[in-house]
Order: sequence, then structure tokens, then C-alpha cells
Amino acid sequence: MTDELRVARVSADQLHELRRRVLRNDDPAIYHPDPRDEEETSWHYGGFIGSRLVVSASFFPSAPPMNTELVTVQLRYMATDFDVQGRGYGAGVLAFAEEDLRAHGVEQVWANGRDTALGFYESVGWRRVEGSEHLSAETMLPHTVIFKRLSRDEVAP
Repeated sequence: MTDELRVARVSADQLHELRRRVLRNDDPAIYHPDPRDEEETSWHYGGFIGSRLVVSASFFPSAPPMNTELVTVQLRYMATDFDVQGRGYGAGVLAFAEEDLRAHGVEQVWANGRDTALGFYESVGWRRVEGSEHLSAETMLPHTVIFKRLSRDEVAP
């Protein structure tokens, strides 16, 4: 990375524009903020280069499809701005978020990862749930359920 990434917890409204541009083809007609965005149990992280937001990631309490006994949150709306993809900024935001969530008692994170991003998630330690491939009802794009245990003494599912 040539530019210094700063990661911080942010309010959801700071992330809406990036989410819409990257995840919904910049179409305001098909983008709607998540109703859980303002809940106290939601976690939102932004990655910044200078004052510019370049990465968004939000986490919501959600029953996981695996390891149901663990304290778990679901990653939604992970987006890295187009011109800075592949520079490690998304990995930096996830590392910060995972450490922060772990410090607050979260034991596992999961997501419906876009198939086009599975290589990225696997490169930062996430795993696929075999047989979980599906089309997203929101985007009609192929997705796969992925997860990561946050405990330091990780145990396989």
C-alpha cells in the first residue's frame, strides 16, 4: 500500500454512498439503506485514505447457518471503491473490524459472499460452507456462505 489507510468505527450514513456506488451499480433506485443500520447492536467500519472513504463494512447480529452456539455477527455491505481495489485496503478494514469485534465478545463472523470476491475472503482467513452456493435475492448474483472464527484457538466447524 502506498497510501496510509486509517480505519475507524463510523455511522452507517457515512457508508451509504459507497455502498450504493459499488454494490448497486450506482443506481439510487435499487439502493435502500438497511433498516438495521441505526440499531445499537450494529457495527460499521470505514477505511479512509486521507479524508476519502474507500472501504465500507457493516456487521449485524444474525443467527449463523453454522456454529450456532457462538456469538456471531453477519458482515454485509463490504465495498471497496473501484479505483483502489486490490491494494489491501479491504483486508485492512476486515482485520481492524475482526479485532474490534473479538474484543467485544464476538466469536464468529459470517457472510453471503459474492462469488467474485471469494478469493479475497479466503486470502484473509474466511472459509466457504460447502454446498451453500446460491443466487442473492437482492442482486441475483451468485453468492456462497462464508465464515471466520475469531477465537485465537480456532477450531474447525
